[in-house]
Amino acid sequence: MSITINILYTGKNQSARKFAKEMIKRGIVDKIKNTKGNLRYEYFFPLKDKESVLLIDSWENQEALDRHHASSTMEEIAMLREKYDLHMDVKSFIEDNISENDKKFIRK
Repeated sequence: MSITINILYTGKNQSARKFAKEMIKRGIVDKIKNTKGNLRYEYFFPLKDKESVLLIDSWENQEALDRHHASSTMEEIAMLREKYDLHMDVKSFIEDNISENDKKFIRK
């Protein structure tokens, strides 16, 4: 079962957006996207909240996520989080467990 993690980064003076831009500029985002087991790594910017950035991060399974967390890339991310003094609200979801009843409401 795949795992999706939503991380809402929040800071001051648009530091969350600066963080996301630096992640992209340094090539960290591309490195993560090319990591075995990564399904998605994408930033979204709330229209009414200039101080937050939402990251949607998906992995094939827990083992792939654990490898990512143990990587040197994760150390780079942690350093940038500190640099931009970001706070995080994290939600994790195990996918592929949508009930048959709920599936009838999903339009693909």
